[in-house]
Amino acid sequence: MKQTTLVTGGTGYLGSWVTKDLLEKGHTVRLTVRDKSKKEKYQHLLDIEKETPGSLEFWEANLLTDGAFDAAAEGCQAIIHMASPFSFRIKDAQKELIDPALKGTENVLNAATKSSTVKKVVLTSSVAAVHGDNVDMKEQGLSEFTEAHFNTSSSLTHQPYSYSKVLAEKKAWEIYENQDQWDLVVINPSFVMGPSLTTTSNSESLNFMKEMLTGKYYMGAPNLVFGFVDVRDVAKAHILALEKDDAAGRHILAERTLSVYDFSQLINGIYSNKYKLPMMQSPKFMLYLVGRMFGLTTKFISRNVGHDIQLNATKSKEELGLTYLPLEKTIEDMVSQMQDAKIVKK
Repeated sequence: MKQTTLVTGGTGYLGSWVTKDLLEKGHTVRLTVRDKSKKEKYQHLLDIEKETPGSLEFWEANLLTDGAFDAAAEGCQAIIHMASPFSFRIKDAQKELIDPALKGTENVLNAATKSSTVKKVVLTSSVAAVHGDNVDMKEQGLSEFTEAHFNTSSSLTHQPYSYSKVLAEKKAWEIYENQDQWDLVVINPSFVMGPSLTTTSNSESLNFMKEMLTGKYYMGAPNLVFGFVDVRDVAKAHILALEKDDAAGRHILAERTLSVYDFSQLINGIYSNKYKLPMMQSPKFMLYLVGRMFGLTTKFISRNVGHDIQLNATKSKEELGLTYLPLEKTIEDMVSQMQDAKIVKK
């Protein structure tokens, strides 16, 4: 059903794919940006709009400004809220991560409640809101993480990004419970990888892949396990959550879990020694010695390196109907796009 959908964060790495999917389905997409004059941030979406039946509108709004989303929300049937900082390179966690994640969620969801039209909100959360440290699984006596679990081990000083995600999601559920106008569906992706629609993106996913291909981990990759999921599947999950009347609750997204080293070996299997990939898996004691070079604290290494995790993504398949692209395809398309953009060598 064609409708008007407000999308926050719609010009970013993931948001661009969500916006593209909505435009292809004929939606009117209201994108919030901080400065409409910076057209280079969204020119790629204007180009996509020309080839699709949907249409774009641009509204200025700031996550930290009270009421900034109220006007944009009025007249929309749905909101997809993705705008939230994702960075591990921060100086002030409260200012750079917690405030925009928490205040932004409050402002956007309060705008939904104030509107006379919004019936559904789809929130981009993260598996970081499900668990903080990998050792959480063992300490909680679990064989896997599911949507029933919430992160209890992150804080302002330890894994602040993860802390921002769990605070924001809990705030979203609190706001949802105090109104009866709109439904809330939450998407909890693991580490998002895959091709970008814009060369202006400074996504951590693109940074990670670039570092992997250009030798940052050449002397050894940590035995650090993540869930991985294709950016196009995460976008598709948002669309399914929007369109399915019975979509409800949280949804973990993960195609599989792998260590950083095993991920590098998948790349090597496709490109056979073309790139300066890790020679080995780093012993944990070595990370204690060199961890600061990679921005890793002693506590992070202790509680994450060498600890396995399992993520149960069954609900995304059975209730949303999501079919995952294999991680090998994700890698191939991502590296190919980075080659074409001259980010890495062909």
